[in-house]
Amino acid sequence: MGTLKWIRGINGTLGWLAPQTVASRMRLVFMTPRGLPPRDWELPLLAQSERITLRFGLSALRWGQGPTVLMMHGWEGRPTQFASLISALVDAGYSVVALDGPAHGRSPGREANVVLFARAMLEAAAELPALRAVIGHSMGGASAMLAVQLGLRTEALVSIAAPARILGVLRGYACMVGLPPKARSAFIREVERDVGIQAARLDVAHYQLEMPGLVVHAEDDTFVPVTESQLIHDAWFDSRLLRLEQGGHQKVLADPRVVEGVLALLAGRRLPERQTA
Repeated sequence: MGTLKWIRGINGTLGWLAPQTVASRMRLVFMTPRGLPPRDWELPLLAQSERITLRFGLSALRWGQGPTVLMMHGWEGRPTQFASLISALVDAGYSVVALDGPAHGRSPGREANVVLFARAMLEAAAELPALRAVIGHSMGGASAMLAVQLGLRTEALVSIAAPARILGVLRGYACMVGLPPKARSAFIREVERDVGIQAARLDVAHYQLEMPGLVVHAEDDTFVPVTESQLIHDAWFDSRLLRLEQGGHQKVLADPRVVEGVLALLAGRRLPERQTA
């Protein structure tokens, strides 16, 4: 029996008998990232980086010189997953600072969530020069859009494979691990208690995104539905949508069309209103 099938079986039984207990356990699992090592292809860029420690212990990697681009990886991700983008940005004359999110890499913490990621970006920005751009992948993209609502200032913003609605993420996870209705509701309340914000408020439909932006998503992303990108684009007046037929959730980061789209945005070149590749 597979691990997920076993978890769903246990949750499906205990979730009816003790929904709060099961919800609390699943909240802990949901918010506790695994430490995953870099892949071989990430190592050359890692060797070229400068490790810096920011206020409150946040760890980051830095490359290049020039206008500053801040990057945030996704759940259980790493800065070097942006390798292709980082190399292109450095070659184009930018300085890139890529954070280890809370409870990831060398940054402190045992648990993480989208609000902690957003606050980490605000803390980092307070110590960095004015940001030319912010780029976030997956949960990092969701946290970047939230950080702007909390006061983060940037000239441009890029969201890659990000969810538009955190409530949808929570419901999807609760269904995946087999929580019955009462346990599912208790799980969402547990997350909201820890995060300090109602999940329904963590929705781009309620955000003000006024800087130029690029929204990237692959049609074959099995982790975050591509339909989320349209919701983000619709809520973001000055955004361009780049949807790729292939790239999944991770490989999209290395797609040359994404690299070109980011460089065009930062250079102030106009992109088509919508691109599908």
